[in-house]
Amino acid sequence: MADLHTPSREPVRHGDVLVIGAGLAGLSVALSLPAHLRVTVLSKGPLQACASAWAQGGIAAVLDPADDLESHVQDTLVAGAGQCDEAVVRAIVAQAPGAIAWLRSLGVDFDRDEGGQALHLTREGGHSHRRIAHVADRTGQAVHAALLQACRARAHIELLEGHAALALVTAGEAEGARCLGARVRQPGGEVVRWQAAHTVLATGGLGQLFASTTNPDCATGDGVAMAWRAGCRVQDLEFIQFHPTALQVQGRAVGLVTEALRGEGALLRLPDGTRFMPAHDARAELAPRDVVARAIWHEMRSRGLPHVLLDISHRPRDWLQRHFPGVMQLCAAHGLDLAQAPIPVAPCAHYACGGVRATVAGRTDLPGLYAVGEVARTGLHGANRLASNSLLECVVMGRQAARHLVGELAPKPHAEGSGEPRLQADQLAAPWPDVQAMPDPACPGRSSSPEPAAPQGDAGGAPRATSAGWVEPGAASVGTGPSLQALRQLMNAVAGIQRNAVDLAAAAAQLAAWQAQLAEGEHLAVHAPGDPGAAQVGGQGVGPVVLGPDAAVRHALDVCQLIVSAALQRRHSCGAHARSDEPGESLVAGDAINPQYAATAVH
Repeated sequence: MADLHTPSREPVRHGDVLVIGAGLAGLSVALSLPAHLRVTVLSKGPLQACASAWAQGGIAAVLDPADDLESHVQDTLVAGAGQCDEAVVRAIVAQAPGAIAWLRSLGVDFDRDEGGQALHLTREGGHSHRRIAHVADRTGQAVHAALLQACRARAHIELLEGHAALALVTAGEAEGARCLGARVRQPGGEVVRWQAAHTVLATGGLGQLFASTTNPDCATGDGVAMAWRAGCRVQDLEFIQFHPTALQVQGRAVGLVTEALRGEGALLRLPDGTRFMPAHDARAELAPRDVVARAIWHEMRSRGLPHVLLDISHRPRDWLQRHFPGVMQLCAAHGLDLAQAPIPVAPCAHYACGGVRATVAGRTDLPGLYAVGEVARTGLHGANRLASNSLLECVVMGRQAARHLVGELAPKPHAEGSGEPRLQADQLAAPWPDVQAMPDPACPGRSSSPEPAAPQGDAGGAPRATSAGWVEPGAASVGTGPSLQALRQLMNAVAGIQRNAVDLAAAAAQLAAWQAQLAEGEHLAVHAPGDPGAAQVGGQGVGPVVLGPDAAVRHALDVCQLIVSAALQRRHSCGAHARSDEPGESLVAGDAINPQYAATAVH
């Protein structure tokens, strides 16, 4: 009986803790683990190419004596539209000041006030007080750089670029299943099995499943897909937050414009200069993100506008340069002057409020597997994330996961030459089970009845026009399955700021048809090395390409199906999930979507 270490099988690497993802959550885990553990952190692209490094605003924490924890809790609950887990909110908010202190101990130099003693705190939408600690408007970049430097200084932490996880490795059946690591494609294309006592998913979000997003190329929902296929529940994936203000140039989003600008007095205007937010919400520009994004979308749609305007030209240039150098630089790169005139902005996909069900310490349904950061659904964000709570969650979850992981550390993986038993080749299951119909759990607030019938069409699935304007994408399919571009266009059209049952059902039918094509072994279109869309490390493509011709789109397709299924099941509008056919607000929490694939043998 051949085992995994024979030349005919994938080679195996060993470690104590495998962290998949090198953003703030993943690095927080690594830095919080003791030095006797061998920790490997994988990044499927360049280490700096993560959403954490792109974050502008800051980290929410009660640091002002005039503020209090209860206000932060209530602001979070209000923004979450009745869908937050209050116990989780209280636990994470209470640890926010400690998170700031820990980051400062690692060298993060947060901005100080004019006196130079206290931290300078700004305010963002949905917050009742100034409580956002920041480093100008490049907080994520500064924090991520400090944590990377700290990781590089620790001999027990290995940082690897260009390593993409393809699937989780599990052993056992049903309740006895356990995660043992992951299958990983290395920069040269070789696939290895990375065996670890504990695996941490810190893969970030899924904004790249939409045609217009503020997210980097790595945000394709890989962690959600891998965890779900391995047997974990996912929840709240219908709640996709659209950031209200992405800079628009020639009809496309070219970068995020931080919400802190509105916290410092920026106003949203129509082309004629009229303010419109007061007519939509009493909090005007400081309303939560879902409210502001929908208001902008409404004005654009009803008036036929490609964008609206964000105006902070009443602030002095030197003040803007001091507090918002990143936005000033972004605007200047596109011939715009933030200090002189309003800039064009529009909403685009930004953050997944749902994900893999996890505790504050990152525990998932699968022993040995943790999920931290945006890939996880803890209940902190509910139906709509409060601004600057995301980096906070990354730090708190990362540190809590490390603490919990050490306390429950399983026996170490068997090392080569130890004489101990190893996984056998005949224990391996097929890495990609056939995709079945999406689950339809019966629960309050969600539909347990059959989904609306999709428009009739070719089984191969040429997309039909919908009320959302979705038509056949140019690169959708040439008889060879979906491309990432086709998936993005579809999701932007039917699962964006405003949804309805007819369009969602049509999308569900198309996604199912594409899944059927995959089940028949058809190949998929993704970036190849050297393509403009592929990220580069040392001249080698390590962006979406490293997942291979099948896995990249399989992951994306799985998550698109989960999002559409969740959006269909939640029939009423709630937070970031707006249904034009059922606009009435629903405050009833929904259940998780159960995994379609039970964890059996080794996946």
